[in-house]
Amino acid sequence: MPEGDTVWQSSRRLHDALAGKKLIRSDLRVPKYATADLTGRTVLEVAPRGKHLLTRIEGGLTLHSHLRMDGSWKVYGHDQKWTGGPAHQIRVILGTDDRTAVGYRLPVLDLLRTTDEQRVVGHLGPDLLGPDWNPERALANLLTDPARPLGEALLDQRNLAGIGNIYKSELCFLIGATPWLPVGALPAARAAKLPALAKKLLETNRDRPVRSTTGRRGQDLFVYGRALRPCLRCGTPVRAADQGDGSRERPTYWCPTCQTGPAPPPGSPPTHRVRPRTPR
Repeated sequence: MPEGDTVWQSSRRLHDALAGKKLIRSDLRVPKYATADLTGRTVLEVAPRGKHLLTRIEGGLTLHSHLRMDGSWKVYGHDQKWTGGPAHQIRVILGTDDRTAVGYRLPVLDLLRTTDEQRVVGHLGPDLLGPDWNPERALANLLTDPARPLGEALLDQRNLAGIGNIYKSELCFLIGATPWLPVGALPAARAAKLPALAKKLLETNRDRPVRSTTGRRGQDLFVYGRALRPCLRCGTPVRAADQGDGSRERPTYWCPTCQTGPAPPPGSPPTHRVRPRTPR
């Protein structure tokens, strides 16, 4: 799933391609908006909010999208071949006189009044890469339910917006706690570091083509995607399991030596996927 830094990069690409330009092509390929026509309107800006993208358009309209697991936005010049996937996966096309933005496999697409944006993003906590960032509020949100596993609390976008599975695993490693440790059991000094550390990781990576939390070339992540490989600190094989209620796949990685706290409950399915390093 794209995380806050990836969405920030997508927002920047879309903003650079569309902002200040009039749409000469508009095609929303979802039944609810099949007759909507945005041609002739100017794109004002494209702004990220957590993992959400808000394309604000002249006339008080906002096109809201969310990438979830497989969605993506691609930008093409008029002479470029579209390579984001087969035509049946295209959900939206926005074209100007020199660029075309194409949304592939977007599971969430809404066209709403800009004044109604809170309806789709108002539930989000402070945005790690946004102007509303508030570390004190983010920490208070995380500690609201002390019995909740730390990994689940970090993933809850109502607490703080922008963290996905990768940063969840990496943050837990960096503060030395397993993702199943109740958030209220985290020592206060380490809990207080969480918001600032999360913000630092996302800010550091928002301008990078390859995400890194280690600062080591060729060894970009401490634990995520490293199941059964040696921990970069102690050499213990990294472990992996799914975390959550089972409604969706949540691969979670941790070092049983460097991180203290409970392991997954009995019966949790193991995860042995080894994920290659890929540009974003």
